Amino acid sequence: MPQNEAPQPDGFEEELGAVLRSTGDGFAAHDRRELVSGGLQRGRRRLLRRRLAVTGGALTLAAVGIGGVYGGSLLSPAGSPERVSVAASPKKTAEPGSDASGQAEAAGKPGEARIPVKDLAAVLRANTPAGSWEIDNPDGRGQSVLGVYDDGKGRAAVSVGLYRSGTGEAGEDQVACPSRVHVPYDDCTSKRLPGGDRLMVLQGYVYPDKREETKNWRAVLLTKDGFLIDASEYNAAGEKGAAITRENPPFSAAQLKALVTADGWRPLLKQLPRNPHNPGGQVEPEASSEPSGPAVQATLRSLLPKGLTVTDKGGDAGYGFLVVDDGKGRSLVQINVQPGMSGAAGDLFGSGDVTVLPDGRRVKLTQQPGEKGGSGVVWWTADTMTPEGFRVVVSAFNTGAQHQDATRAEPALTMEQLRTIALSLRWQKLN
Repeated sequence: MPQNEAPQPDGFEEELGAVLRSTGDGFAAHDRRELVSGGLQRGRRRLLRRRLAVTGGALTLAAVGIGGVYGGSLLSPAGSPERVSVAASPKKTAEPGSDASGQAEAAGKPGEARIPVKDLAAVLRANTPAGSWEIDNPDGRGQSVLGVYDDGKGRAAVSVGLYRSGTGEAGEDQVACPSRVHVPYDDCTSKRLPGGDRLMVLQGYVYPDKREETKNWRAVLLTKDGFLIDASEYNAAGEKGAAITRENPPFSAAQLKALVTADGWRPLLKQLPRNPHNPGGQVEPEASSEPSGPAVQATLRSLLPKGLTVTDKGGDAGYGFLVVDDGKGRSLVQINVQPGMSGAAGDLFGSGDVTVLPDGRRVKLTQQPGEKGGSGVVWWTADTMTPEGFRVVVSAFNTGAQHQDATRAEPALTMEQLRTIALSLRWQKLN
């Protein structure tokens, strides 16, 4: 949730709703199933993440996707989106097959693995230090195992999920450390292992803008043949809402690595069903109508006023960010270039400081407090859209990262400079 409780100007909830609806229009039924079952697909969710990053969702970035890796926490073995947390106490789990457990209903969902949870739990137990386990729904089936582990130093929620990955860049991106501009964490390593697998180990938080709260340490292995083994652990018996029971999660980075690289997962990976819409079994990224990340980033840089030094940069299709410094402190500048947004025009430009230009383009300017937890952060935005629905929205902050405290009184770019960048015709030439 936002740390700054000041009222959001210009109908923020309506704007977020418009973005969500516009993004949802592009989902096919099989896209939704793949998105929910793994939380690891890159395409539409990353578009949503980028839109939220600029339009400013109240959701934390970690809950939407960090670095293209996560779509929130692992789901339950049944894959139910309502059971995101591993916090549900195993002692309260209903008998398998009962209505309360939800397992019987979910077990028949298409596209989900039917691996016995007891087999997943056996591999989990065999590759973690000695301790007691309470496994959630041990008689069920699925493609993840959830439980509470206790080594005598405090109960800790732990989960492991098995998934199919994307190919090429999409797959590699799932084991790349996220930019600290968007996701604060204590440590992250990403490396290629002997044999060709890729491993990422990240030590972060459930809510990255609340570092005093629950820690989430995670290891993700991308195998050379396109599978993902994703393990999470917490320093509490649940992901959210549970009291912190220990200073850190129980397993070290080395122990997490040993867990996800264990040979015991390999036979279970073979039981993951293939995607009927892609018989090769791997998720191919959709062809995007958005300009490439490097093109967006380079164009944004070319439009910056003189006197700014770029200290960090990044981006993806349709999205780019730069951290700039004019000698008075770091300032984050980010942009989204979004074709096909006409369906959201009424909600996005229906209120606030909106101007209609002679060519029909709408321009909306906003100045409001930041909402990612940084003290004293302000957030300035110029949002534009053509009559055909081609949207360019540029934001600037008076900090190098929204979750960090302000480094200067105002962003490095003025509102007029943001407006000029957003209205540049260079963006339409990229499309």
